[in-house]
Amino acid sequence: MRVRRALLSLALLWLGGAQALQLEVVDAATGLPLPTATLVGGGVQVLADAMGRGELPDTAASVSARAPGYQRHSLAPVSSGPLRIALQPIQPKALYLSAYGIGDAQLRADALQLIERTELNALVIDIKGDRGIVPYRSAAVAATGLPQSIVTVADMPALMTVLKGRGLYLIARIVVFKDEPLAQAQPRWAVRDARGQLWKDREELAWIDPFQREAWERSLALAEEAAALGFDELQFDYLRFPDQAGLSFSQPNTEAGRVAAIAAFLDAARQRVARYNVFIAADIFGYVLWNSDDTQIGQQLESLAGHVDLLSPMLYPSGFSFGIPGHREPMQAPYELVEHSLQHAIERTGRGVPLYRPWLQAFADYAFDHRAFGATEIRAQIDAAEAQGTQGWMLWNPRNRYEAAGLKEKPR
Repeated sequence: MRVRRALLSLALLWLGGAQALQLEVVDAATGLPLPTATLVGGGVQVLADAMGRGELPDTAASVSARAPGYQRHSLAPVSSGPLRIALQPIQPKALYLSAYGIGDAQLRADALQLIERTELNALVIDIKGDRGIVPYRSAAVAATGLPQSIVTVADMPALMTVLKGRGLYLIARIVVFKDEPLAQAQPRWAVRDARGQLWKDREELAWIDPFQREAWERSLALAEEAAALGFDELQFDYLRFPDQAGLSFSQPNTEAGRVAAIAAFLDAARQRVARYNVFIAADIFGYVLWNSDDTQIGQQLESLAGHVDLLSPMLYPSGFSFGIPGHREPMQAPYELVEHSLQHAIERTGRGVPLYRPWLQAFADYAFDHRAFGATEIRAQIDAAEAQGTQGWMLWNPRNRYEAAGLKEKPR
Protein backbone atom coordinates (compact mmCIF):
# COMPACT_ATOMS: atom_id res chain seq x y z
CA MET A 1 0.00 0.00 0.00
CA ARG A 2 2.98 2.36 0.41
CA VAL A 3 3.14 3.18 -3.31
CA ARG A 4 -0.59 3.78 -3.62
CA ARG A 5 -0.54 6.09 -0.60
CA ALA A 6 2.40 8.00 -2.08
CA LEU A 7 0.52 8.44 -5.37
CA LEU A 8 -2.52 9.64 -3.44
CA SER A 9 -0.47 12.22 -1.54
CA LEU A 10 1.09 13.53 -4.74
CA ALA A 11 -2.32 13.76 -6.38
CA LEU A 12 -3.83 15.68 -3.48
CA LEU A 13 -0.94 18.15 -3.54
CA TRP A 14 -1.54 18.67 -7.26
CA LEU A 15 -5.27 19.10 -6.76
CA GLY A 16 -4.73 21.65 -4.03
CA GLY A 17 -4.52 24.41 -6.58
CA ALA A 18 -6.99 23.10 -9.16
CA GLN A 19 -10.71 22.61 -9.48
CA ALA A 20 -11.58 18.98 -8.72
CA LEU A 21 -14.06 16.49 -10.12
CA GLN A 22 -15.87 14.51 -7.41
CA LEU A 23 -16.27 10.77 -8.01
CA GLU A 24 -17.48 7.74 -6.13
CA VAL A 25 -16.95 4.08 -7.01
CA VAL A 26 -19.51 1.43 -6.13
CA ASP A 27 -20.24 -2.26 -6.66
CA ALA A 28 -22.61 -2.46 -9.63
CA ALA A 29 -24.53 -5.35 -8.09
CA THR A 30 -25.02 -4.00 -4.56
CA GLY A 31 -24.43 -0.25 -4.87
CA LEU A 32 -22.05 -0.44 -1.92
CA PRO A 33 -18.94 1.79 -1.97
CA LEU A 34 -15.56 0.30 -2.91
CA PRO A 35 -12.88 1.70 -0.59
CA THR A 36 -10.26 -0.41 -2.40
CA ALA A 37 -10.83 1.44 -5.69
CA THR A 38 -8.23 3.44 -7.59
CA LEU A 39 -9.32 6.44 -9.70
CA VAL A 40 -7.41 7.59 -12.78
CA GLY A 41 -7.79 10.75 -14.87
CA GLY A 42 -6.00 13.88 -16.02
CA GLY A 43 -2.62 12.27 -15.48
CA VAL A 44 -3.47 11.67 -11.80
CA GLN A 45 -4.07 8.42 -9.93
CA VAL A 46 -5.71 8.47 -6.48
CA LEU A 47 -6.89 5.90 -3.97
CA ALA A 48 -10.55 6.13 -2.95
CA ASP A 49 -11.43 6.87 0.65
CA ALA A 50 -13.47 4.67 3.00
CA MET A 51 -16.66 5.70 1.17
CA GLY A 52 -15.27 4.89 -2.28
CA ARG A 53 -14.85 8.59 -3.08
CA GLY A 54 -12.02 10.57 -4.60
CA GLU A 55 -11.14 13.69 -6.59
CA LEU A 56 -9.59 14.08 -10.04
CA PRO A 57 -8.87 17.17 -12.17
CA ASP A 58 -12.09 18.21 -13.90
CA THR A 59 -10.03 18.86 -17.03
CA ALA A 60 -9.72 15.10 -17.55
CA ALA A 61 -11.11 14.01 -20.93
CA SER A 62 -12.12 10.73 -19.32
CA VAL A 63 -11.97 9.12 -15.91
CA SER A 64 -11.64 5.49 -14.97
CA ALA A 65 -11.59 3.24 -11.95
CA ARG A 66 -10.51 -0.21 -10.91
CA ALA A 67 -10.70 -2.35 -7.77
CA PRO A 68 -9.49 -5.87 -6.95
CA GLY A 69 -12.12 -8.39 -7.96
CA TYR A 70 -13.83 -6.01 -10.42
CA GLN A 71 -13.72 -5.13 -14.10
CA ARG A 72 -12.02 -1.80 -14.67
CA HIS A 73 -14.28 0.85 -16.21
CA SER A 74 -13.97 4.23 -17.96
CA LEU A 75 -16.37 7.04 -18.76
CA ALA A 76 -16.24 10.55 -20.17
CA PRO A 77 -17.13 13.27 -17.62
CA VAL A 78 -20.39 14.96 -18.58
CA SER A 79 -20.42 17.62 -15.87
CA SER A 80 -18.42 18.96 -12.98
CA GLY A 81 -20.89 17.43 -10.53
CA PRO A 82 -20.35 14.16 -8.62
CA LEU A 83 -19.91 11.13 -10.88
CA ARG A 84 -20.63 7.55 -9.94
CA ILE A 85 -18.64 4.69 -11.48
CA ALA A 86 -20.21 1.26 -11.01
CA LEU A 87 -17.80 -1.67 -11.30
CA GLN A 88 -18.87 -5.17 -12.26
CA PRO A 89 -17.47 -8.04 -10.14
CA ILE A 90 -15.26 -10.55 -11.94
CA GLN A 91 -13.18 -13.59 -11.03
CA PRO A 92 -10.72 -14.11 -13.90
CA LYS A 93 -10.34 -17.80 -14.77
CA ALA A 94 -7.56 -17.99 -17.28
CA LEU A 95 -5.52 -20.13 -19.63
CA TYR A 96 -1.92 -19.31 -20.50
CA LEU A 97 -0.78 -18.84 -24.11
CA SER A 98 2.90 -18.38 -24.87
CA ALA A 99 4.28 -16.07 -27.56
CA TYR A 100 4.02 -19.03 -29.90
CA GLY A 101 0.62 -20.13 -28.62
CA ILE A 102 -1.05 -16.76 -29.19
CA GLY A 103 0.39 -16.67 -32.72
CA ASP A 104 -0.53 -20.24 -33.66
CA ALA A 105 -3.96 -20.25 -35.31
CA GLN A 106 -4.85 -23.75 -34.06
CA LEU A 107 -3.70 -23.32 -30.47
CA ARG A 108 -5.43 -19.96 -30.25
CA ALA A 109 -8.63 -21.36 -31.75
CA ASP A 110 -8.57 -24.33 -29.35
CA ALA A 111 -8.17 -21.99 -26.39
CA LEU A 112 -10.98 -19.70 -27.52
CA GLN A 113 -13.31 -22.65 -28.16
CA LEU A 114 -12.61 -23.96 -24.66
CA ILE A 115 -13.30 -20.51 -23.21
CA GLU A 116 -16.52 -20.29 -25.21
CA ARG A 117 -18.01 -23.47 -23.73
CA THR A 118 -16.59 -23.49 -20.18
CA GLU A 119 -16.29 -21.30 -17.09
CA LEU A 120 -13.10 -19.68 -18.44
CA ASN A 121 -13.22 -15.93 -19.07
CA ALA A 122 -9.60 -14.77 -19.32
CA LEU A 123 -6.28 -15.25 -21.09
CA VAL A 124 -2.69 -14.79 -19.95
CA ILE A 125 -0.60 -13.89 -22.99
CA ASP A 126 3.17 -13.64 -23.23
CA ILE A 127 4.21 -10.10 -24.08
CA LYS A 128 7.80 -11.01 -23.23
CA GLY A 129 8.32 -14.73 -22.73
CA ASP A 130 10.94 -16.89 -21.03
CA ARG A 131 13.33 -16.54 -23.97
CA GLY A 132 12.74 -12.82 -24.37
CA ILE A 133 10.43 -13.24 -27.37
CA VAL A 134 7.84 -10.50 -27.96
CA PRO A 135 5.06 -11.88 -30.21
CA TYR A 136 4.29 -8.72 -32.21
CA ARG A 137 6.35 -6.03 -33.96
CA SER A 138 7.08 -3.79 -30.97
CA ALA A 139 8.10 -0.14 -30.87
CA ALA A 140 9.41 -0.73 -27.35
CA VAL A 141 11.76 -3.44 -28.59
CA ALA A 142 12.84 -1.32 -31.56
CA ALA A 143 13.76 1.50 -29.16
CA THR A 144 16.24 -0.79 -27.40
CA GLY A 145 18.03 -1.54 -30.67
CA LEU A 146 17.55 -5.28 -30.22
CA PRO A 147 16.65 -7.26 -33.35
CA GLN A 148 13.22 -8.86 -33.47
CA SER A 149 13.66 -11.91 -35.68
CA ILE A 150 10.58 -13.79 -34.41
CA VAL A 151 7.11 -12.27 -34.78
CA THR A 152 4.16 -14.61 -34.25
CA VAL A 153 1.28 -12.08 -34.33
CA ALA A 154 1.05 -9.89 -37.44
CA ASP A 155 -1.41 -7.34 -36.03
CA MET A 156 -1.61 -7.20 -32.24
CA PRO A 157 -4.10 -4.28 -32.02
CA ALA A 158 -6.49 -6.16 -34.33
CA LEU A 159 -6.14 -9.33 -32.26
CA MET A 160 -6.79 -7.36 -29.07
CA THR A 161 -9.99 -6.03 -30.61
CA VAL A 162 -11.12 -9.59 -31.37
CA LEU A 163 -10.30 -10.85 -27.87
CA LYS A 164 -11.90 -7.86 -26.17
CA GLY A 165 -14.94 -8.35 -28.38
CA ARG A 166 -15.37 -11.74 -26.73
CA GLY A 167 -15.50 -10.05 -23.33
CA LEU A 168 -12.21 -11.55 -22.13
CA TYR A 169 -10.14 -10.28 -19.25
CA LEU A 170 -6.61 -10.01 -20.71
CA ILE A 171 -3.39 -10.38 -18.74
CA ALA A 172 -0.01 -9.45 -20.21
CA ARG A 173 2.75 -11.71 -18.86
CA ILE A 174 6.13 -9.97 -18.91
CA VAL A 175 9.22 -11.98 -17.97
CA VAL A 176 11.57 -9.48 -16.37
CA PHE A 177 15.06 -10.54 -15.30
CA LYS A 178 15.38 -13.76 -17.28
CA ASP A 179 16.26 -12.00 -20.53
CA GLU A 180 18.74 -13.81 -22.79
CA PRO A 181 18.54 -11.31 -25.70
CA LEU A 182 19.23 -8.28 -23.48
CA ALA A 183 21.98 -10.02 -21.50
CA GLN A 184 23.76 -10.98 -24.71
CA ALA A 185 23.38 -7.51 -26.20
CA GLN A 186 24.40 -5.71 -22.98
CA PRO A 187 26.67 -8.11 -21.06
CA ARG A 188 27.60 -5.37 -18.57
CA TRP A 189 24.06 -5.77 -17.18
CA ALA A 190 24.15 -9.57 -16.93
CA VAL A 191 24.45 -11.86 -13.92
CA ARG A 192 27.96 -13.35 -13.59
CA ASP A 193 29.24 -16.56 -12.06
CA ALA A 194 31.93 -16.69 -9.36
CA ARG A 195 34.67 -16.47 -12.02
CA GLY A 196 33.14 -13.36 -13.56
CA GLN A 197 31.85 -15.19 -16.64
CA LEU A 198 28.34 -14.75 -18.09
CA TRP A 199 26.11 -17.05 -16.04
CA LYS A 200 23.37 -19.18 -17.63
CA ASP A 201 20.59 -21.16 -15.98
CA ARG A 202 19.55 -24.79 -16.55
CA GLU A 203 17.98 -23.82 -19.87
CA GLU A 204 21.23 -22.15 -20.97
CA LEU A 205 19.64 -18.70 -20.74
CA ALA A 206 21.32 -15.60 -19.33
CA TRP A 207 19.75 -13.24 -16.81
CA ILE A 208 19.86 -9.52 -16.14
CA ASP A 209 21.20 -8.34 -12.79
CA PRO A 210 18.14 -6.93 -10.95
CA PHE A 211 20.34 -4.25 -9.35
CA GLN A 212 21.06 -2.76 -12.81
CA ARG A 213 18.28 -0.19 -13.11
CA GLU A 214 19.22 0.75 -16.67
CA ALA A 215 18.33 -2.80 -17.67
CA TRP A 216 14.75 -2.38 -16.42
CA GLU A 217 13.79 -0.13 -19.34
CA ARG A 218 13.02 -2.95 -21.79
CA SER A 219 10.45 -4.54 -19.46
CA LEU A 220 9.01 -1.20 -18.34
CA ALA A 221 8.58 -0.01 -21.93
CA LEU A 222 6.84 -3.26 -22.85
CA ALA A 223 4.58 -2.89 -19.80
CA GLU A 224 3.54 0.57 -20.96
CA GLU A 225 3.02 -0.73 -24.48
CA ALA A 226 0.82 -3.55 -23.16
CA ALA A 227 -1.22 -1.07 -21.11
CA ALA A 228 -1.72 1.08 -24.21
CA LEU A 229 -2.81 -1.99 -26.18
CA GLY A 230 -5.66 -2.48 -23.73
CA PHE A 231 -4.54 -5.28 -21.41
CA ASP A 232 -6.42 -5.26 -18.11
CA GLU A 233 -3.45 -6.46 -16.08
CA LEU A 234 0.35 -6.45 -16.24
CA GLN A 235 1.77 -9.60 -14.70
CA PHE A 236 5.51 -9.61 -14.02
CA ASP A 237 7.17 -13.04 -13.97
CA TYR A 238 10.77 -13.98 -13.13
CA LEU A 239 10.63 -10.90 -10.95
CA ARG A 240 13.39 -12.29 -8.82
CA PHE A 241 17.05 -13.11 -8.46
CA PRO A 242 18.27 -16.49 -9.80
CA ASP A 243 17.75 -19.35 -7.34
CA GLN A 244 21.42 -20.35 -7.34
CA ALA A 245 24.16 -19.55 -4.86
CA GLY A 246 27.61 -18.19 -5.67
CA LEU A 247 26.63 -15.69 -8.36
CA SER A 248 28.04 -12.20 -8.81
CA PHE A 249 25.99 -8.99 -8.95
CA SER A 250 26.75 -5.29 -9.22
CA GLN A 251 25.82 -4.77 -5.55
CA PRO A 252 26.24 -6.91 -2.42
CA ASN A 253 23.85 -9.86 -2.61
CA THR A 254 22.08 -9.35 0.73
CA GLU A 255 18.46 -10.11 1.60
CA ALA A 256 17.72 -6.44 2.29
CA GLY A 257 19.27 -5.45 -1.04
CA ARG A 258 17.37 -8.11 -2.99
CA VAL A 259 14.00 -7.24 -1.45
CA ALA A 260 14.58 -3.53 -2.06
CA ALA A 261 15.49 -4.12 -5.72
CA ILE A 262 12.29 -6.08 -6.42
CA ALA A 263 10.17 -3.49 -4.64
CA ALA A 264 11.87 -0.67 -6.56
CA PHE A 265 11.13 -2.33 -9.89
CA LEU A 266 7.44 -2.65 -9.00
CA ASP A 267 7.37 1.00 -7.90
CA ALA A 268 8.95 2.01 -11.21
CA ALA A 269 6.40 -0.06 -13.13
CA ARG A 270 3.47 1.49 -11.30
CA GLN A 271 4.79 4.98 -11.94
CA ARG A 272 5.41 4.16 -15.61
CA VAL A 273 1.79 3.10 -16.21
CA ALA A 274 0.12 5.46 -13.72
CA ARG A 275 -1.93 7.17 -16.44
CA TYR A 276 -3.42 3.83 -17.51
CA ASN A 277 -6.18 2.14 -15.55
CA VAL A 278 -4.35 -1.18 -15.30
CA PHE A 279 -3.72 -3.73 -12.55
CA ILE A 280 -0.18 -4.65 -11.46
CA ALA A 281 0.53 -8.29 -10.53
CA ALA A 282 3.59 -10.38 -9.67
CA ASP A 283 4.21 -14.11 -10.06
CA ILE A 284 5.95 -15.64 -7.05
CA PHE A 285 7.29 -19.03 -5.98
CA GLY A 286 4.85 -21.15 -3.99
CA TYR A 287 7.28 -21.46 -1.09
CA VAL A 288 7.31 -17.65 -0.75
CA LEU A 289 3.93 -18.06 0.97
CA TRP A 290 5.59 -20.23 3.61
CA ASN A 291 9.08 -18.75 4.02
CA SER A 292 9.48 -15.73 6.28
CA ASP A 293 12.63 -14.60 4.46
CA ASP A 294 12.98 -13.73 0.77
CA THR A 295 13.68 -17.37 -0.25
CA GLN A 296 17.10 -16.04 -1.33
CA ILE A 297 15.54 -14.54 -4.49
CA GLY A 298 14.18 -11.17 -3.33
CA GLN A 299 10.56 -12.34 -2.98
CA GLN A 300 9.42 -11.57 0.57
CA LEU A 301 5.66 -11.91 0.93
CA GLU A 302 4.81 -8.96 3.17
CA SER A 303 7.04 -6.63 1.15
CA LEU A 304 5.57 -7.71 -2.17
CA ALA A 305 2.01 -7.27 -0.90
CA GLY A 306 2.63 -3.56 -0.43
CA HIS A 307 3.63 -2.95 -4.04
CA VAL A 308 1.05 -4.78 -6.20
CA ASP A 309 -2.67 -5.08 -6.80
CA LEU A 310 -2.44 -8.84 -6.62
CA LEU A 311 -0.02 -11.72 -6.20
CA SER A 312 0.00 -14.91 -8.26
CA PRO A 313 1.75 -17.72 -6.37
CA MET A 314 2.71 -20.74 -8.46
CA LEU A 315 0.99 -23.46 -6.44
CA TYR A 316 2.08 -26.39 -8.60
CA PRO A 317 2.41 -29.59 -6.54
CA SER A 318 5.43 -30.46 -8.70
CA GLY A 319 7.14 -27.31 -7.47
CA PHE A 320 6.93 -28.18 -3.77
CA SER A 321 9.99 -30.41 -3.54
CA PHE A 322 9.74 -30.78 0.25
CA GLY A 323 5.95 -30.68 0.57
CA ILE A 324 4.26 -28.43 3.12
CA PRO A 325 3.55 -28.92 6.82
CA GLY A 326 1.25 -31.92 7.16
CA HIS A 327 1.66 -32.96 3.53
CA ARG A 328 5.13 -34.23 2.66
CA GLU A 329 3.96 -35.80 -0.61
CA PRO A 330 2.40 -32.93 -2.57
CA MET A 331 1.33 -35.06 -5.52
CA GLN A 332 -1.00 -36.89 -3.17
CA ALA A 333 -2.68 -33.72 -1.94
CA PRO A 334 -3.27 -31.11 -4.69
CA TYR A 335 -6.35 -29.72 -2.93
CA GLU A 336 -4.70 -29.42 0.48
CA LEU A 337 -1.54 -27.87 -0.94
CA VAL A 338 -3.47 -25.04 -2.56
CA GLU A 339 -5.82 -24.66 0.40
CA HIS A 340 -3.20 -24.51 3.15
CA SER A 341 -0.77 -22.35 1.16
CA LEU A 342 -3.42 -19.71 0.53
CA GLN A 343 -4.69 -19.82 4.10
CA HIS A 344 -1.17 -19.31 5.41
CA ALA A 345 -0.53 -16.39 3.04
CA ILE A 346 -3.82 -14.67 3.89
CA GLU A 347 -3.05 -14.93 7.61
CA ARG A 348 0.40 -13.43 7.08
CA THR A 349 -0.53 -10.45 4.92
CA GLY A 350 -3.92 -9.65 6.41
CA ARG A 351 -4.95 -8.41 2.97
CA GLY A 352 -7.57 -11.08 2.34
CA VAL A 353 -8.27 -13.06 -0.79
CA PRO A 354 -8.60 -10.14 -3.27
CA LEU A 355 -4.79 -10.03 -3.17
CA TYR A 356 -4.36 -13.56 -4.55
CA ARG A 357 -4.95 -15.30 -7.87
CA PRO A 358 -2.91 -18.53 -8.00
CA TRP A 359 -1.30 -20.36 -10.87
CA LEU A 360 -2.44 -24.00 -10.94
CA GLN A 361 -0.74 -27.03 -12.46
CA ALA A 362 -2.15 -28.27 -15.79
CA PHE A 363 0.89 -30.25 -16.92
CA ALA A 364 2.41 -33.65 -16.17
CA ASP A 365 4.54 -33.98 -13.03
CA TYR A 366 8.26 -33.51 -13.56
CA ALA A 367 9.60 -33.80 -9.99
CA PHE A 368 8.11 -36.89 -8.36
CA ASP A 369 6.40 -39.83 -10.11
CA HIS A 370 5.82 -38.15 -13.51
CA ARG A 371 2.10 -38.80 -13.34
CA ALA A 372 -0.28 -37.19 -15.78
CA PHE A 373 -2.12 -34.24 -14.31
CA GLY A 374 -5.65 -34.60 -15.58
CA ALA A 375 -9.16 -33.42 -14.86
CA THR A 376 -9.31 -34.81 -11.31
CA GLU A 377 -6.09 -33.18 -10.13
CA ILE A 378 -6.74 -29.89 -11.89
CA ARG A 379 -10.29 -29.68 -10.56
CA ALA A 380 -9.06 -30.33 -7.03
CA GLN A 381 -6.76 -27.30 -7.26
CA ILE A 382 -9.53 -25.12 -8.72
CA ASP A 383 -11.96 -26.16 -6.00
CA ALA A 384 -9.39 -25.36 -3.31
CA ALA A 385 -8.71 -21.90 -4.74
CA GLU A 386 -12.41 -21.13 -5.06
CA ALA A 387 -13.10 -22.38 -1.54
CA GLN A 388 -10.67 -19.70 -0.33
CA GLY A 389 -12.49 -17.06 -2.40
CA THR A 390 -9.46 -16.06 -4.45
CA GLN A 391 -9.60 -13.51 -7.25
CA GLY A 392 -9.92 -16.32 -9.78
CA TRP A 393 -7.16 -18.70 -10.89
CA MET A 394 -4.93 -19.46 -13.89
CA LEU A 395 -3.94 -22.74 -15.54
CA TRP A 396 -0.35 -23.21 -16.69
CA ASN A 397 0.65 -25.61 -19.43
CA PRO A 398 3.87 -24.74 -21.30
CA ARG A 399 2.59 -26.55 -24.41
CA ASN A 400 -0.69 -24.60 -24.27
CA ARG A 401 -2.74 -27.83 -24.26
CA TYR A 402 -5.78 -27.95 -21.99
CA GLU A 403 -7.87 -30.85 -23.30
CA ALA A 404 -8.35 -32.50 -19.87
CA ALA A 405 -8.61 -29.48 -17.61
CA GLY A 406 -11.62 -30.53 -15.51
CA LEU A 407 -13.50 -27.34 -16.33
CA LYS A 408 -17.20 -26.71 -15.77
CA GLU A 409 -19.35 -26.21 -18.86
CA LYS A 410 -21.17 -22.91 -19.25
CA PRO A 411 -24.93 -23.10 -18.69
CA ARG A 412 -26.82 -23.43 -21.98
